This record gives sequence, C-alpha cells and structure tokens, in this order.
Amino acid sequence: MAYRWKNTLTRDDATPEAVFMNRRQIIAGLSGAALVGLPDIARAQALEPNSWEDITSYNNYYEFGTRKEDPARNAHMLTTSPWKVRIDGMVDRPGDYDFADIMAKMTIEERIYRLRCVEAWSMVVPWNGFELADLLRMAGVKPQAKYVAFETALRPDEMPGVNSRVLDWPYVEGLRLDEAMHPLTIMATGLYGKDIPNQNGAPMRLVVPWKYGFKSIKSIVRITLTDTQPPTSWNKSNAREYGFYSNVNPNVPHRRWSQDSERVVGGGLFAKRVPTQMFNGYADEVAGLYEGMNLAKFY
Repeated sequence: MAYRWKNTLTRDDATPEAVFMNRRQIIAGLSGAALVGLPDIARAQALEPNSWEDITSYNNYYEFGTRKEDPARNAHMLTTSPWKVRIDGMVDRPGDYDFADIMAKMTIEERIYRLRCVEAWSMVVPWNGFELADLLRMAGVKPQAKYVAFETALRPDEMPGVNSRVLDWPYVEGLRLDEAMHPLTIMATGLYGKDIPNQNGAPMRLVVPWKYGFKSIKSIVRITLTDTQPPTSWNKSNAREYGFYSNVNPNVPHRRWSQDSERVVGGGLFAKRVPTQMFNGYADEVAGLYEGMNLAKFY
C-alpha cells in the first residue's frame, strides 16, 4: 500500500519560528525503493511549526513535574549520555543497544507533524529522527510478535516527579506491531536539526502523529516485542478515560471534556480553537489499520 501525505495545514495553523533553523530535506542517499510508502516529505517541509520556545517550554513529562513548565525547569538533571536501549522479547538479536551505535546505523530525516494532546491543545513540531520500523528490523522481529512495548527511564535521583503517586512508574506504552511498523511512526532524536532537549524526551522518544500525545513515550530505555497486548501507564491509571489505542477522534469525547476542537499553542491569551481532525489529519494514511473496528469502542 502506498501512503500519501495529506497536508491541510497552513501558516495560520501554527506559530512560525523567527529564524527557520537548519531546514533539512530527506537525506539524498535514500534510494528510490526506500521512498516507496513514505508520505510526501517535500510538501511537509513547507510547513512552519511552532517556535522552539513553544515546543520546549510547554510540556507534559510527569517524571519532572505535573505543571507545563516543570519539565523545562527540572529535566536538566537527566543524564542522557551514555544511553542504552534494551531490545528484547520476540526478536532475533536481543541486547542492550548503545544509542550512539543506533544513530550511526539509522537514516535521520525531518518530519513535520501535528501533535495533538488528549487535553485538547495542539502544536506543529519539526522532529528529526528515523522510522521505528528500521530499528525493529535491525533487531529482527520474530513472526509471532504482535505488539511492541516501550518503557521510559526511571531515575528517582534525576526525576523529581516520580516521587509523586500520579502514575505507576516507570512509564510504559505500547503499539500494535502494524502501528509500530507504519512509515509515519518515528523515533525522534532531534528538533529543528538540534539534539532533542531533555524535556521533550531526550535522547530518543516515540512519535505516533495520529494518536494522542501521551502515546509518544519519552526517554526510552526498553523496547519489547511480544505476542500479548502490553500494559500502558494511563490505561492502568484510568481505563475508563484512556484506552490502549487512543487514536485522535473528534467524535469520541473524553469523559470530562469534548475532543471536537483544540487550542493551538502559541496564540497567547486569545488562542484560537480549531476543529480536530480524525486521526489528527492522517486518516488517509492510517485509517486502513483499523478497518472493521468500532473506533468509539476501541478508544
């Protein structure tokens, strides 16, 4: 199946960066075959994302505190080098993979994606990273694997927020294997061509643009291939409000608020609200993954 990028964003949808830093096209060395199935990145390059300040100072990362400004204030305590990611479970080559070695093997490209929080706010973010599928293929996915589980670092001495009981630590997330292997799903390692800041999930985080932001787990230390649906932190905390799939869906309200519109971050006191799009605007690319499913039931 070929995937086409459906770009409905305009410059009015986001706060432009004052100086558009380090713009990158897809690395020229990609072969034509490697481009099959990719969205139209060239069109995405024309979008202007939120500012560096917006993206790095308005965050949810509860390991560093529950207020939006807490991650930017506290995340400097996180040590991100050296960093290893354990890949285990149903893989051919399990082990502890050094982040630097991973980066040496991956093709880094820029993806400008919408980010839609379950709290009904949104941004446009210029990620740098690589497709998760490439990392999973490097480890070798066994035929019986059906899901991918992820785990965030847990370091109480560096993460003051884990002293609270707001969630059961460490933070965990999961995807179905076909979701994980989808060309839109990336491991982000940078912003605006720079290393990704700690508060945004350094050194490596998941980005799944058609799902609510809490699915895009940060500062990953473990990836496990499994044949059973893995537990996820917000679903464990409150299954009535946070499902395993958590696809952006304006037709399914949160138990405490509507999801049919969103506040665009960066608009100041009078920030506009805009209609929320099904699958966060990526329906053409991903709706087929859920054919035959009741999307209200499988929130």
